[in-house]
Amino acid sequence: MHRRFRAFAALALLASGASAQVDPKNPSCPLQPNWGEVREMQFRADTRGGKKVLLAEGAIDEALLPRLQAALTRNQPIDEIWFRSPGGNAKVGNEAGLLIRKTGIPTRIPAGWACFSACNFMFMGGVGRIVEPGGLFIVHMFTHTGDRALIREEVKKGEQSTVSLIGEVEQESAMLASEDNDFLIRMGVSRKLLTEVMYRQKAVEEQGEDRSTRRCLTQDELYKYNVANLR
Repeated sequence: MHRRFRAFAALALLASGASAQVDPKNPSCPLQPNWGEVREMQFRADTRGGKKVLLAEGAIDEALLPRLQAALTRNQPIDEIWFRSPGGNAKVGNEAGLLIRKTGIPTRIPAGWACFSACNFMFMGGVGRIVEPGGLFIVHMFTHTGDRALIREEVKKGEQSTVSLIGEVEQESAMLASEDNDFLIRMGVSRKLLTEVMYRQKAVEEQGEDRSTRRCLTQDELYKYNVANLR
């Protein structure tokens, strides 16, 4: 009985340690999501569970599309594409998602892996989409205002320069929002994912009680918005 108690206590300690690793700024997510390395995304074929899978790991950079196309051609036939990525270039992520849709290859976020930001759109390119329990589909509100140094310089130049910068940000944001909306329609994902989840996150971290800039979807939400459509 004593050994059983010690084993139970050890498990309880591990559980409490795991819960302590929740990100205090983004409480729906773990403190350190496993989205792999920040270097440019690499593609590697492997066999998992009797399937030939293409592992897509790393950041989405401007030169990704030729690498993706080459990997798809070189390794066909491919049963699934698995994702682990911190995101990157939003426009390229959309284009890569459209390319994946043309192939008809299902996509997956395995348990323990995380897919953030532009990676979301690559993943949603799959005709069949699986997010395993323990896999993370992490969204945020896109922003064009992350370069604080640029903003300060424009403000220093005066009102007209600041107004011009605001106009550029508004135009680029409207274009990206329109592209995201069109992409979700074409992929069969509910547009409410944008209005009810993504666009409700803070674009940049602010002072105050709610500083969340990232949101990890629950399993229920993944199916509610048709982000995942296979189990």
